[in-house]
Amino acid sequence: MPDAELVVGGLAPFTTIDFPGRLAAVVFCQGCPWRCGYCHNPHLHSPQGGERPWGEVLGWLETRRGLLDGVVFSGGEPLLQRGLGSALQAVRALGFETALHTAGIYPERLAAALPLLDWVGFDIKGPFEDYRRITGATGDAARDALARLLAAGVDHEIRCTVDSGLLDADALARMARQLAALGVSRLVLQACRRGCQPTDVPAALTDAVAAYLPQVTLRQG
Repeated sequence: MPDAELVVGGLAPFTTIDFPGRLAAVVFCQGCPWRCGYCHNPHLHSPQGGERPWGEVLGWLETRRGLLDGVVFSGGEPLLQRGLGSALQAVRALGFETALHTAGIYPERLAAALPLLDWVGFDIKGPFEDYRRITGATGDAARDALARLLAAGVDHEIRCTVDSGLLDADALARMARQLAALGVSRLVLQACRRGCQPTDVPAALTDAVAAYLPQVTLRQG
């Protein structure tokens, strides 16, 4: 039986920030089972609907050959969709590099996708024991998925969106210790957006992470 078709919730035709070192398009995949309070794409929560057919997006990507370097699959949570694997294969067949933004909700699906990926942006929500409070689900899947990513050796970025209403210095220190124990050395702390404006990440929160991880980058914008 053929794979299900990717359900596309949106398309950004050009980005220089979502796939490091590449000019890329972003395909936003419909659907996410988690409900993070600071989510900036809540319209993608439902797995139903979609903005346009995947075939239409793929046809458009054919016209971008030689103009773009890569395609990013974001969301929502792209690993929710059974059609992600065939979509990655189709994009690579057109000559594009591929990237995935994920929270690691489905570890086995991530492991299956990794051979088709050039880069992964992995979103850590906090210390694993706090995941239910932040996302509505346990952190077991995210821990498993992160371990699989690190073992695979695929180029990646691990980042955490800092909502100071959910993550204080103690929580970030616990998270940093857990990441260090898994072998992580680099982490990006991202400012949480309130409406259209990013909030600042307090220095005390950055310091709490830097005490355990040698490379901490602050992304305020």
